[in-house]
Amino acid sequence: MSNDRLYITAEGLEKMKADLAALCEHRLVVAATIEQARSLGDLSENAEYHAAKEEQAMVHAKIRDFEDKIARAVILENEERDTSKAYLGASVRVLNLKTNSEVTFMLVGPAEADITVGKISAQSPVGNALMGRAVGEQVTAQTPGGSMNFKILEISY
Repeated sequence: MSNDRLYITAEGLEKMKADLAALCEHRLVVAATIEQARSLGDLSENAEYHAAKEEQAMVHAKIRDFEDKIARAVILENEERDTSKAYLGASVRVLNLKTNSEVTFMLVGPAEADITVGKISAQSPVGNALMGRAVGEQVTAQTPGGSMNFKILEISY
């Protein structure tokens, strides 16, 4: 268990709590599956039993991970920061200078990063390049695929 603070949006914390609740319910289903498989007899050659025990271990590990993250969570408050610059919790609309296309990123902590919905970790190359920058600034992110150049068009919280 880490003692580091985990900065997160209120939305991200609620999603974690919902995921934890779903896992706790699923744990009961897995326990019932184990009991049913145990009733089949010899456990040494009971594939259903061993598969259910493995799933139970994974569910318990995920539950512990969510409980740890929730305990360390610190919700980002926008009132206390300079909202003219990009920080955790900001939605940043940028222009990719190479492709001349616009994209919007939400800067979040690593725990809630999900590029498929536009949430990028502030610790990622692009997120790190945007942190602390203002509208109108141009930034360069060194990514594994090469340099990416962006112009910040809008910041909102």
